[in-house]
Amino acid sequence: MMDFLKPVLVAATVLSAAAAQAGGPVIIEEGQGEEIAEKPASSVGILPVLGALVLLCLVACGGSDDPEPPCTKC
Repeated sequence: MMDFLKPVLVAATVLSAAAAQAGGPVIIEEGQGEEIAEKPASSVGILPVLGALVLLCLVACGGSDDPEPPCTKC
């Protein structure tokens, strides 16, 4: 039984030691007077600008609803 228990005990020790030291200690410092600055309302992201450009391209290029001419070489 000791031949079976010894490798199991070693594997459990190695796995638990690695998990215990994985992240290190977590230190939370309070009272630093941190302020969260708000984003100005006038700032416009890139996404609405790209959306407007795509919409403008779709309107300018347009799509033709004309059916394709039949194949004459077939």
